Amino acid sequence: MFSQIKKWIFGIGLALVLFLLFSLTYCWYLSGNIEKRFSGRKWKIPSTVYSDTTLLFPGKHVDLTFIEEKLKKLGYRKKMAQPEKKGEYQLIDTGIEIYFKDLNLPDNIREGFLAALDIDHDQINNIRLIDTDGSLSLAELGPEIIMQFFGKERELRRVVSINNIPKHLSDAVTSAEDSRFYTHFGVDPIGIIRALFTNIRYGYIRQGGSTLTQQLSKNYFLTSERTLRRKLNELFISVAIELKYSKDEIIEIYLNEIYFGQKGSVSINGVGEAADFYFGKKVENLTLSESAVIAGIIKGPNIFSPYSNLKKCTDRRNQVLHAMKNKQLISDQEMEMAITEPIKTVGFEKYNRQAPFFLDYVSQQLNELYPETSLSSLGFSIFTSLDTEVQNAAEKALENGLNRLEQAIPAIKREEPIQRLQGAVVVLQPRTGNILAMVGGRDYNLSQFNRITQSRRQPGSCIKPIIVASFLDVFKPSDLLNNEEISYLVNDKLWAPKNFGDIPEKQISVRDMLRLSCNRAAVDMVVRGGLGTVIDQINTYNFSTQFLPYPSIALGAFEVSPLELARAYCAFAADGIQPFPLSVKDVIDENGNSLVRRHMDIHEVISPAKAFLISSMLESVVTDGTAKSLVKLGIDFPLAGKTGTTNEYKDAWFIGYTPDFLALVWVGFDNGDPVYSTGSGAAIPIFAELVKSMPGYISQNTFTRPPGVVQRKVCKQSGELAVFLKCPETYDEYFLEENKPEIKCHIHASPSSIKRFFNGFKNLFK
Repeated sequence: MFSQIKKWIFGIGLALVLFLLFSLTYCWYLSGNIEKRFSGRKWKIPSTVYSDTTLLFPGKHVDLTFIEEKLKKLGYRKKMAQPEKKGEYQLIDTGIEIYFKDLNLPDNIREGFLAALDIDHDQINNIRLIDTDGSLSLAELGPEIIMQFFGKERELRRVVSINNIPKHLSDAVTSAEDSRFYTHFGVDPIGIIRALFTNIRYGYIRQGGSTLTQQLSKNYFLTSERTLRRKLNELFISVAIELKYSKDEIIEIYLNEIYFGQKGSVSINGVGEAADFYFGKKVENLTLSESAVIAGIIKGPNIFSPYSNLKKCTDRRNQVLHAMKNKQLISDQEMEMAITEPIKTVGFEKYNRQAPFFLDYVSQQLNELYPETSLSSLGFSIFTSLDTEVQNAAEKALENGLNRLEQAIPAIKREEPIQRLQGAVVVLQPRTGNILAMVGGRDYNLSQFNRITQSRRQPGSCIKPIIVASFLDVFKPSDLLNNEEISYLVNDKLWAPKNFGDIPEKQISVRDMLRLSCNRAAVDMVVRGGLGTVIDQINTYNFSTQFLPYPSIALGAFEVSPLELARAYCAFAADGIQPFPLSVKDVIDENGNSLVRRHMDIHEVISPAKAFLISSMLESVVTDGTAKSLVKLGIDFPLAGKTGTTNEYKDAWFIGYTPDFLALVWVGFDNGDPVYSTGSGAAIPIFAELVKSMPGYISQNTFTRPPGVVQRKVCKQSGELAVFLKCPETYDEYFLEENKPEIKCHIHASPSSIKRFFNGFKNLFK
């Protein structure tokens, strides 16, 4: 009998030794895999795309409602008293007080500060520093998140170092989830036994026995299946992790891994993202109460989230605080203060991809530089040129304008959504090429075809300013062009251009040709100036179109990309300098290193003097030409622009600009059906609504006359220098210094009778 017992003891001992050897060997094997995984990239972090920042400065026209909406999107909280913390604001009688958040942007790192914007009649009069009674010439609101490149997991996570995690947060988590974390070896037998007895007593699973290390093992290395094999693997992995890493390293990984709820279809992971999602704060700025809230959420994110059930969230927070107090991690006073602190969440909007056409354009550019897997896993910060205010204004103006057209012209209504009238808008900063807004179509959900970048349409009369710019060395703005009907031989066939409206004059000046958009005069200029010359000059504007030497080039008979056309017009607004359309300004990796920065790619296509002459003539289009309806629509600031309408009303255009912005509007059908309206009737109302909704870019800035431009008084009938008291109709005109009129009016300069002299004298005072 005794020998039998010895055999059993020996057998059990041998089994235990073998099991221990197996366990140690298996843990050693696992530790290698764990080290390999932990030493590399631990998580896939989606790259984040940001809009541009918002600049605030004295003199800027602003809408207070817009500022408040902007602040809410940036996570600022409204208060009924003066802001005390970063990220708070208050409306006051004279404007708004804002405690600006910190900025941490490429080339712009700034501490938050408290300031008041004094606003009167929708204009910032002053930016006052409240603490110092000083004033600022510029304040900047941070960018909005407009997109994220998610992988299939669709996880949001901000990795934070244990050094930046406040102690009361890690204490709250261990108190709530694993009170013996700092004493066990990855598995807590006491905790397992306690949970077992608790669950037996209540008759259901009331308490779990898993440690933080086991939770990490399950979340990071295993699936959620409930099998004995998975549970054993969880135990072995937990022990291996504890043998390999310190407690601080383990809890750091855990706090960055754990799940905290949903933001729509996107999951919130890690305390860094949770702190922002629930409280709009960096994790290091969490209060004790807020830390207890976050710790309490871990047990059941869908149950204890303050967004889903504030009462249960509050009760759970208080449980965590009591547990911390019982472990002597906080005092009675600290607990009571935290319990009485109300839970104030920042609020959130479900992830919603803004400006989809613009973001497709950004994605296309980024995919040329990085594979899609990198964008969805390496946590890049991508800073773009998008102005969300202008983008929203462009989207609304286009939709409203197309709806108005359909109501006014029944013939263009279509039942099938995909066949409806279309339009597109792009807004640029002429000097930088920054794309402020891009709307490539009416409804992105129905069609992702970007009509700004991907379509090719005839520009109609919008090509005429580029034609005129090509010939300013030959033609003067006052030179007369032929407006009579003439036939031209093109490909062995006669072709006669026709004017759109009634223009009875037999001759009109170059300025009036643009002002009235006279087709016959435009063709006359091209034929007289030389088709080869105009093609050579147009090619300097970097169109991808192959232009052919036909007279119809003057009427926009060749198809171009709307973005290329807008870029060409930037040269007129920017002293002859043509920029590259810029959407991506910076790409920053997760360590703060700049990866891609596209410097302004610009080159001169025409001289500043020629650009000024074109802008001056296009101002006439707005004040007294085909775009004069803009004045009736409330556009009362200096503006240059050009309408365009193609044959059979297939395309309606308007391009308008100031020194500060340029906007292009196109309206048409994808299949080329007529819109039965002109650029003036279809595109201009959209443009007007757009620019009235972007007051920050509207000013009274005029086009500055550069060196090389002179002004002379000319005779309207001859286009030559006016003869004092003799020419009956005169006006002031701008000219290039090297191509100014030298000859006096040949019609009225001949010797005259006394009677003619006095007639001229009387005309002077009419």
